[in-house]
Amino acid sequence: MPESVARTDAQDPTPAPADAPRPVTLAEALPVWARIAALSFGGPAGQIAVMHRVLVEERRWISENRFLHALNFCTLLPGPEAQQLATYVGWLMHGTRGGLLAGGLFVLPGLLAIMSLSWVYVLVGQAGPVAGLFFGLKAAVLAIVLEAVRRIGRRALRGRVMTGLAAAAFAAIFLLDVPFPLIVAAAALIGYLGGRAGHPDFRPGGGHGAGAASGPFLLGDDALPQERAALRDTLATLVVWAALWLAPVAALLLALGPDDVYARVGVFFSKMALVTFGGAYAVLAYVAQQAVEQFGWLSAGEMLDGLGLAETTPGPLIMVTQFVGFLAAYRTPGALPPLAAGTLGGLLTTWVTFAPCFLWIFVGAPYVERLRSHRALAGALAAITAAVVGVILNLAVWFALHTLFRELRPVTAGPLKLEVPVLASVDPYALALALAAVVAVFRFRAGMVPVLAACAAAGVALRLTGLI
Repeated sequence: MPESVARTDAQDPTPAPADAPRPVTLAEALPVWARIAALSFGGPAGQIAVMHRVLVEERRWISENRFLHALNFCTLLPGPEAQQLATYVGWLMHGTRGGLLAGGLFVLPGLLAIMSLSWVYVLVGQAGPVAGLFFGLKAAVLAIVLEAVRRIGRRALRGRVMTGLAAAAFAAIFLLDVPFPLIVAAAALIGYLGGRAGHPDFRPGGGHGAGAASGPFLLGDDALPQERAALRDTLATLVVWAALWLAPVAALLLALGPDDVYARVGVFFSKMALVTFGGAYAVLAYVAQQAVEQFGWLSAGEMLDGLGLAETTPGPLIMVTQFVGFLAAYRTPGALPPLAAGTLGGLLTTWVTFAPCFLWIFVGAPYVERLRSHRALAGALAAITAAVVGVILNLAVWFALHTLFRELRPVTAGPLKLEVPVLASVDPYALALALAAVVAVFRFRAGMVPVLAACAAAGVALRLTGLI
């Protein structure tokens, strides 16, 4: 979820070194970016906090203000802002090669982990303790999504206008089945007009809670941003990265036709890359709506399993899309062995999800100062963020229905379309685990990893004792 790092006036009791850090080579930066990637658990807020601690406080490679400026730019973009922030800082330090190194390493651990776990899932996912583990993870995921609604809502819903936008977004997607991209577009238009008119509710705000750090820094406040690129260079970068992103999709469409699973995966996740404002939880509502209900690539329960895997591995939470692409191709392998087909489907999904992220940074970063000062654009972002609260609330309700009840029945009344749970089909063990996870998160402020681990262990125990 896009948020800005909040500066504080707290002073670090340890005085900063007097000398600015010496210049860092690309080879010297590599192990630092690898360390950040290995520690990138906890969703975007946790990942950005890790980067702040390492880059600002420990290494003093970039000042607090420069870090904030980079983050504010990334919040304007579709896609995972934490990965894009790493790409931006890498680009700021070492140009395109630095951006590729930082952004690529940020994705690599999650790619390898989710791919390995996808193999495990299709081979032994319904066997004994493994099935119990996923049963427990679903309950924990429900609590984590609810906590995301609260955290994001506190920062985004400032005033009646923003609260109304969130409520309208929830009603549109939950009751009327309005597509996520249309909700984003409508919110952006409302916010653009509100920001341009100077309405106070459309001013951006919020924070990740990173603390200020004292300098000097390798890239300090007095360092001028890189000059805006010439139009010719910008167009060349756009063409190159658009070709890298879309050429494989076009080749699949021409070679296999639009109904082939690889072509559908490539097109769907390429479209997703254009509308993924609001962070991973908002994206998941869109993916679940399409992948589960329209394409039938996986079930609602499997979508929850995939999110549980992504929550417990390093890397962007949006890496759950690789799991979706894996299952889509695994179940429609064509002439390939199912595991080989699934692997190719997962890799294709990852490519079309993250290649656009590099495009946005390498094309847009030279213009960052101009974008940051655009009041109407900031208003559009604030409105999108408010609408995303309603979308994530819909995701929480959707997860709750499919986690806690074994049976749902569709209800249609005019334009209204929704699924109503059959109360007699409630799963008492899922309900008990979900309530315990909610209490742990909201009452005792338990961290994400302990809650996931405890629920997974409880699920395994329930499975071994034959209760589920």
